[in-house]
Amino acid sequence: MVASSFDTALDPQTRRRILTALFVGVFMAALDVAVIAPAVPALRDAFGIDNSQVGMVTIIFSLFTLSSTTLMAALSDRYGHRPVFMLCVTGFALGSLVIAAAPSFAVVLLGRAIQGFSAGGVNPIASAVVGDVFPPAERGKALGLMGATFGMAFILGPLVASLILVVLSWHWIFLLNLPVAVLVLWLANRNLPRTNASGPPVPLDWTGILLVGVMLAALVLGINRVLDKALGLMLWPYLLAFAALCVPLLIRVEGRVTRPVVPLNLFTTRQLALTYILCVGAGFGMGSVVFISSVAVHGLAVDPKQAGLLLLPLVVVSAVGSMGFGRLLNSLGSRRVLLIGFGTLAVGSVMLTFTGPSLGLWIFMPASMLIGLGVGIVVGGTLRTIVLNEVSPEQRATAQGLINVATSVGSLLVVAALSALADAEGGGMRGLSVAYLTAAVLMVVMFLLSLGLKAHGEEVGVPLTTGEASRA
Repeated sequence: MVASSFDTALDPQTRRRILTALFVGVFMAALDVAVIAPAVPALRDAFGIDNSQVGMVTIIFSLFTLSSTTLMAALSDRYGHRPVFMLCVTGFALGSLVIAAAPSFAVVLLGRAIQGFSAGGVNPIASAVVGDVFPPAERGKALGLMGATFGMAFILGPLVASLILVVLSWHWIFLLNLPVAVLVLWLANRNLPRTNASGPPVPLDWTGILLVGVMLAALVLGINRVLDKALGLMLWPYLLAFAALCVPLLIRVEGRVTRPVVPLNLFTTRQLALTYILCVGAGFGMGSVVFISSVAVHGLAVDPKQAGLLLLPLVVVSAVGSMGFGRLLNSLGSRRVLLIGFGTLAVGSVMLTFTGPSLGLWIFMPASMLIGLGVGIVVGGTLRTIVLNEVSPEQRATAQGLINVATSVGSLLVVAALSALADAEGGGMRGLSVAYLTAAVLMVVMFLLSLGLKAHGEEVGVPLTTGEASRA
């Protein structure tokens, strides 16, 4: 059992200022993901590219974000959370400027690579700072609020981007990040605590860093089949096999390093190992949202251009669920919260398969809102709080970075798997029903795995309820 530590000298007002700086930084990164969809047609017209080429805007960002997460998190634990967080925000702003000034589509992709590489550290470092400055009883609430930023971003992002496209041009979608980044840097410089580098000055684990980057790159390219489409070859099985072979090699390399980029002790306890598996499951649930608008099109005959509007209740409920269950975490316990989250996802996924002309919106809307609620719960602050309470302070950012990696891998896998299942059944509503039944089964598996987590009274840093205290 690892004892949690936090800065007891900070008053509540100081903690609120710190949380504001972190919130705006995470919101900036989340907002940029949300505004890409409206910008895609404008980028396609501006540079004369096709749909497959413009899709690289998202793929490049995901690839570099995933590849840099462990590096940025490790640097943060090594040199301090504040300077690396500010470095990531600065890099994100630089990438935005490169995109806005891009004379060609290749430069746009370069800017997205810089953005993605920088964004990889924002969320895990912000979560680690929460562990530094908030007592265990308040971490779930703070992380739940930060988790809700993604729902808020996906509400405001498309609206802001569409308005900018009408009034100005696509360049301003990315230029908007510059004043936001300046605000984040100002807030971070004034409010984030200054911490000393932890541990003795040992060499960076460059072998581990390179191996993690290559492994995740192979995984992303294999799942997305980008090279297959570009080269006309079936490379994805070899890429996935290569990524799998990197795992035992990484374990061997990291076991010999004094300060590894992926500390193996983060997987040695049942609580942590289960949590990282559940992070993949949370990514499954989050990724399944991608096809809900397709259900509206094929099951309800909704105009594709209007299908996205039906997702607004889902996004709102997701944000509310993240904040609400973050507040309830201390009274319910992590295990109960995750059981509710994965159970809700399973029920919503099953209900969605019954979408059709007979029930229409009467089944679609409750089903989609249940999925949104489940995503808000499992991707909110609970999993991050478990990890914060289980690891030592000098490994907080690294441990949080692994949450990002696991969740992202889950999202990539479920999108590829569900699309393949839907296509195998001929597409349409029949194929989507099979896909969402499969998603429901996966959520049931995650529900059962959640039962293996510690009971509320056994959790590190979580206060006992009155009833639990009397029983103890």
